Amino acid sequence: MLVLTLRKLTVAAAVAVVLALVVPGIASAQTAQTAQTTQTVQAPQMFSNTTFGFAPLPTNPNANPPLGIIDEVKAGGLWHDVGFLGDHKERGADINLEMLFTSPDFLAILGSPRPHIGGDYNTAGQTSDVFAGLTWGISVIQNLFRPGDAVFLTGSLGGAYQDGYIDSAPLGRKELGSPILFRESAELGYQVTPVISVSAILEHISNADLGQHNAGITSAGARVGFKF
Repeated sequence: MLVLTLRKLTVAAAVAVVLALVVPGIASAQTAQTAQTTQTVQAPQMFSNTTFGFAPLPTNPNANPPLGIIDEVKAGGLWHDVGFLGDHKERGADINLEMLFTSPDFLAILGSPRPHIGGDYNTAGQTSDVFAGLTWGISVIQNLFRPGDAVFLTGSLGGAYQDGYIDSAPLGRKELGSPILFRESAELGYQVTPVISVSAILEHISNADLGQHNAGITSAGARVGFKF
């Protein structure tokens, strides 16, 4: 009887030891799993740092503009004379090239627009032009997909010189009324990196009814920008 009792006590003690060794390990594993699950749930989600609101355009933190004045160069292709704000007559595609300069201090009173020069070359032998003016820009969404990216809007005002017809235009060409025209543009873009951007642009040239004829040409397309 005494031997049986001692055996029972021995078995009970062994079970207690095993439980003392195993249970904490199980509890520890469950705690670690819970912590991991909690950490996964609380991990940062996409768009958590996205902000909306007007802000200056993103800048290149490694900017080293040539001669200290060139800020950005943009190049792309446009559908010529799409018919918006006028009749569609001319055809072909335009090669668009534009250079934007750093805004000088004296333009701060106007909101620090960037001066620009550029041109549109029509590949079908229709109206081409060169232009110059001022470009204003704002960032409307920041950190959309990654830190430092942005969705931006720009608008420009200026003038253009066109090589098309002033009057007496043949069939399929526009009578623009003047060799010197007003030029406006609007652009919606995405700053992919501090150096590269992609955008859609709509531009219009006309003489604002100051000439005998004012057909006007509106072109639309896409561009890639490279910041210095």
